[in-house]
Amino acid sequence: MIASTFAANAYDRARPAVAPAEGLPQGVSAAATDFARVMEDVDQQATGAMTGGSDSQRLVQSIAQAEIALETAVAIRDKVVEAYQEILRMPV
Repeated sequence: MIASTFAANAYDRARPAVAPAEGLPQGVSAAATDFARVMEDVDQQATGAMTGGSDSQRLVQSIAQAEIALETAVAIRDKVVEAYQEILRMPV
């Protein structure tokens, strides 16, 4: 019980770091908002499963969606880093 409370508190402190930033282009902002929504849904389902108020099938489904969203975000990040590194290699 204490460990799960500690983990929940740590997650609440870290949540603002992944919130969508203001001033991003429309497509990027929408994608960040969707990503945050998927992650919040999996958080709610996990909390519900721990307290017995959620269906385990819904939890598995939300975890799968979160995994796909995270893989997509990582792939986009990798492409951005790759493009930045390519720009750095260009002769001036």
